[in-house]
Amino acid sequence: MTDPAWLVRARTYLGVAEIKGPQHDKTILALLDAADGAAGDGKTLQGIRDDETPWCATFVSGVLELSGIVSARSAWARSYLKWGVEIAGPAVGAIAVLERGPTSGHVAFVVGRDGQDHLMLLGGNQSDRVKVSPFDQRRVIGYRWPVGQALPMAPGFLKLPRLE
Repeated sequence: MTDPAWLVRARTYLGVAEIKGPQHDKTILALLDAADGAAGDGKTLQGIRDDETPWCATFVSGVLELSGIVSARSAWARSYLKWGVEIAGPAVGAIAVLERGPTSGHVAFVVGRDGQDHLMLLGGNQSDRVKVSPFDQRRVIGYRWPVGQALPMAPGFLKLPRLE
């Protein structure tokens, strides 16, 4: 199985991390600029101009925009619940939206599963960096797929590649 182009791009950012303090990682700032939809207007996504404001949705949006896909163009993770096409379960490359309290969330790309029945998600702002991390699949409140992209065949947890 070939990874979708946006996931291939997302993997190139593995290891990118926040810089604590007044300086900010240039790659994260570039993703922030791309997340605005490449408007070229000099503005930033919802006024954010640092790498310490929660940036999981910025990462997903920037990767999608740089891959030629219109993103949710939002810094709010749950904005992805209304973006793209809903799919019934996880698939490699799908965007997983997770709950974190009644109004907050997290968003990242599905890359697999581990031996403890966790989803393995590639995302930004996971321990302040871009990395693959395990998440309890019960936290997922939606799986989304980009409009206009071939839908994955029969998504499902047990069909995901097992990663350790």
